[in-house]
Amino acid sequence: MTHRLVQVGNIRLAVRELGLANTQPSIVLVHGLASNSRLWDGAANALANLGYHVVSLDQRGHGLSDKPDDGYDMATVVDDLAALITQLGLQRPVVAGQSWGGNVVVELAHRHPGSTRGVCAVDGGLIQLCDRFASWDDCVEALQPPRLAGSRADGFASTMRRVYTGWPETAITGALANMQHHDDGTISPWLTFDRHIKVLRGLWEHRPHDILPSITVPVLFTPADSGDAWSSEKRREYDAITQQNERVKVQWFSPAHHDLHAQFPERWATALHEHIISGFLA
Repeated sequence: MTHRLVQVGNIRLAVRELGLANTQPSIVLVHGLASNSRLWDGAANALANLGYHVVSLDQRGHGLSDKPDDGYDMATVVDDLAALITQLGLQRPVVAGQSWGGNVVVELAHRHPGSTRGVCAVDGGLIQLCDRFASWDDCVEALQPPRLAGSRADGFASTMRRVYTGWPETAITGALANMQHHDDGTISPWLTFDRHIKVLRGLWEHRPHDILPSITVPVLFTPADSGDAWSSEKRREYDAITQQNERVKVQWFSPAHHDLHAQFPERWATALHEHIISGFLA
């Protein structure tokens, strides 16, 4: 695996690459809110083993990428992604994103359809927060992140291993990489609290249900069914969108966690591969 910083407009995005280019469609992997490219490591390895050239990135404000104070609205973040695809010389890659990243790739398909042959949203893509909360203030109250800056690194690591018992080591390593580790043994999120709220605002303003019926490139959803009441509501949403656009397909992972790409990396990579070789994302 190689990693480097790529200049995109006035910022640099951290990129990790695996596999050889020009063998099959490249695959670009986009993380979720407050996450980072390392949470894709298991899936990236599995895809590279299937012969793909794989690119994962830290979005602005996250991981090792630059952290400007602005530009966290959906349009700017999507333009970052489209510009990165161009800068790397990728020829209409398949682009997959998880959670908020799923909304990012759906918006990419809408705004820049020529940049991708198809997108995959992993337990995301249909997130429309303005329908779930009565106001922006209610949304912030419910979804603001915990204040983890200054927490002990060893305690955080122990919590991750306890919460994700049985998960692959790549998932644990990826979750730990959401944090900057300091010499005094403490951690702080790479994505600061204020920037987190700005990303959340961009997600609050995003309306994927309005754009999905008119998207012209294939969209694959791989949602997680955790067996709760919200999963039932999600099924109704995904069923509805498949009726509105024949280019949309859904493959459920059940039971599965929101971070199913990290929980089941080989299984998810195989599912994506099958939709590529079948011609849906070819």
